[in-house]
Amino acid sequence: MEKEDLKQFFTVLINRHRRIIYKICYLYADNEADRQDLYQEILFRVWQAYPKFRGDAKFSTWLYQVALNTSFANLREHKKSVITHTADGLLPDTNYEATDDTETEQLALLHQAISQLNEIERAVVVLYLENKTYDEMESIMGIPNGALRVKMTRIKEKLKKLTKTD
Repeated sequence: MEKEDLKQFFTVLINRHRRIIYKICYLYADNEADRQDLYQEILFRVWQAYPKFRGDAKFSTWLYQVALNTSFANLREHKKSVITHTADGLLPDTNYEATDDTETEQLALLHQAISQLNEIERAVVVLYLENKTYDEMESIMGIPNGALRVKMTRIKEKLKKLTKTD
């Protein structure tokens, strides 16, 4: 494939899957400037790694893996503190809309609780909310299927505690 054809094909793939990158950026950056920087860094890393993409997995699975690894490296590099998000900032482009104020408050509480999870737990949650199977999660994160199931159970319990209002 010629370089110009590769660029065009890459651009089409990124446009088709940019929502993945946006979600990861919202999870791992706490303001718009940092999100834009992280987005650019992810694109750069994906472009660098793309020639090595063999197609053994779906492009979206591979993209999640590169985006998450880039985000983790970025967090370690910048030693970011815990990220806090508003209800409209944590998980953009979700199809769920609250129907009343109580649901809006509950959704905000859930998003606040998710923001208190560590980087790996947040990644598991976003993949879970994207309806990824445990096999897909294993491919993306490199964590064995059984360990992911245990981790998800613990995350659910942790979220219940964090969202409990007495």
